[in-house]
Amino acid sequence: MDKLWCEIGGRPLLAYTLDGLAASRAFDVVVVASPKPRWDAIISLVSASGLPAPRLTVGGDRRQDSVRFALELCGDCEWVCVHDAARPLVGAEVVHRALEVARDTGAATAAVPCVDTIKVVHDAHVIRTLDRSELVATQTPQVFRTTVLQRAHEEALAKGTTGDDDAFIVEQAGVGVTVVAGEPRNIKVTHPHDLEVVRALLGVPP
Repeated sequence: MDKLWCEIGGRPLLAYTLDGLAASRAFDVVVVASPKPRWDAIISLVSASGLPAPRLTVGGDRRQDSVRFALELCGDCEWVCVHDAARPLVGAEVVHRALEVARDTGAATAAVPCVDTIKVVHDAHVIRTLDRSELVATQTPQVFRTTVLQRAHEEALAKGTTGDDDAFIVEQAGVGVTVVAGEPRNIKVTHPHDLEVVRALLGVPP
């Protein structure tokens, strides 16, 4: 499933992501990492959203490779906001919260409290139960001083570090990351049933 191009109400999922980011009016530069065959369609969607014309780069084998490639096109931007295209319900408020806190601390991630009990399991047996009062589920947007994120990615590449998000990459470089309130509806589309949740939240018929 090419989830970014699945139709929701006659529009690709990616269009909703771009609309959400555009509503924040926070971006002077937009960089998108994507396979080349999608570039023309991406240019059209970004233009329709009202965001600045995108700078495009191919993606990498890993998420962090795609981000590293994208960082090369950020020019002299002081701040960079990394957002997963598969989070179509991002709100302008969370973008502004992350940006405001990052300007004070250098690095910020959106996150929501864990509502499930989290257990560590080995060979189908519970090893221990974690205290969920200290656990959050991170989201994007994640905002960083550009030089901080660039340096962190360079160190990760040199050390062979692999991370699921940019906050982890920055943490491994010894930089603290501040958590700001995310949004429960800012879900990441991973499985087919997630599309049904997005449609329901948008009020779009299946």
